[in-house]
Formats: sequence, C-alpha cells, structure tokens
Amino acid sequence: MEIITSRSNALCVHLRKLASSRSYREETGEFLCDSPKLLQEAAMWDAPVTALLYTEGVELPQDFAGRIPRTVMVSESVMRSVSPMETPQGAVFSCRFSRCSLPERLEPDAQGRLRFLVLDGVQDPGNVGTILRTADAFGASVVLLPGCADLYNPKTLRAGMGVHFRSAVYRCALEELTARLREAELPLYGAALREDTVDVRTVPLRRCAIAVGSEGRGLSAEVLAACSRTVRIPMDSRCESLNAAAAASVLLWEAARGEF
Repeated sequence: MEIITSRSNALCVHLRKLASSRSYREETGEFLCDSPKLLQEAAMWDAPVTALLYTEGVELPQDFAGRIPRTVMVSESVMRSVSPMETPQGAVFSCRFSRCSLPERLEPDAQGRLRFLVLDGVQDPGNVGTILRTADAFGASVVLLPGCADLYNPKTLRAGMGVHFRSAVYRCALEELTARLREAELPLYGAALREDTVDVRTVPLRRCAIAVGSEGRGLSAEVLAACSRTVRIPMDSRCESLNAAAAASVLLWEAARGEF
C-alpha cells in the first residue's frame, strides 16, 4: 500500500492543480473528482481513473480500485489540502476525459429520438452539471457552445452525479452545430421571446435541438439568429423567467412526456 504524508508531494500538487485550473485540465487531459459516490459511479461505468487518494476507513470498490494505476492512502490533513470540498468525504481521484466532437452524421437512438439541448453561455458550473444530469434522465444529448462553464469543473462534476462517466457531452462552435443540424434536417428552437414565440407545448420535440441561454442575458444574438423558432414556458405573469437549469428541466420533461 502506498502512503503519502506530505502535502507537497508531486501527486498532491497535480491533483490540486486539476481542481483549480481549467487550462491545466485541458493541458493534461485529466480532471479531479471528489467523494466515494463519484468513485462508485466511475467504477460502475469503468471510467479511466488514473490515481486515487483516500483516507482510512473509506469504503472503496475493491475490484475497481485494484485496477487503478495509483491507489494511495493519505491522512485527513493531506486530504483537506487536496480536496476542493470544504468538508472532504475521504476520496479524491483523477480521471482522463475525452474531447467529444459532434458526430459527422446525427442519428436517432434506438427509440427513434434525435434530441439535443444546446447551452449558450451558461456559466454557472452547478447549473451545467444539473442540466447534464437532467438531459441524461430524459433522453437528450447536450451540446456546449463556447462560453459555458467548464465541463470538468469540480462543481459541474458534483452536480452531474456521475453523468460524465456514462454520457457523451459535445463541445463545438455554433457554425459546426448548425451545419450538422441542417444535414440532419433538425430544427433549432430557442428558449426566448420574440415575435414568432409559441407555447412549447405546441411544438413537436422528438427530433429537434433546443437552445437555452445564460442566467444573465439569455440567448446570444448569434444563436437567436440561427433559431427557426422560439418557444416559451407558460408561467404565472408575475414571473419573468426561470434560471437556466430550471428552464432546461421543464423543456426536457415536456420533450420526453409520454416516452417513459
């Protein structure tokens, strides 16, 4: 059993940088997860974990832990220095990520659905993680346009609750997305208000892409211009809008209504 007692150990330094720096994550192709729950999810989906730090008494998925290149026991003090959480749960691990590009050809799934949720400038990592988890539950793929929160921010990962290990999440520019949608004859709808806005309940959503904008400014002018139609969620007139994660959840549930 490998044991680390120093906070300045090279592995600890590496893991701290994974937690704090988006550019370092991109450079190394790795990200940091914290908590035994995420480790269980990683084991369930056989994720490419590269190193695991844990404290005494934490229950590990033994068959999976034995296949991790480095499995290291550390003290509570070292764990606190590495974990991005205020109250560490006793396990942190690094994992390789894949840079998922949009497929050359967009194909429906086994149920005949071809549905995408497009995030435009959604900058809160907790919202992005929540949206990923909801999209996974309701049979939609997610596309992140430039300007969104980092897919591998520790807060995004915690909110996603393991979705990163089991679902592809695409990142691309608007031009590439719209080209793929045209080839697949998929309409792009925007969650916004303009002259052509209609109640989302009146629009067929089995084969489409739906764009949701940032918490502060909504959809960008470029994305709005690419939308063939805009949709609204009916709500009490006293309320102006929902936050990005809440709006995405309502849209995804409406799109999947009757499918489960």
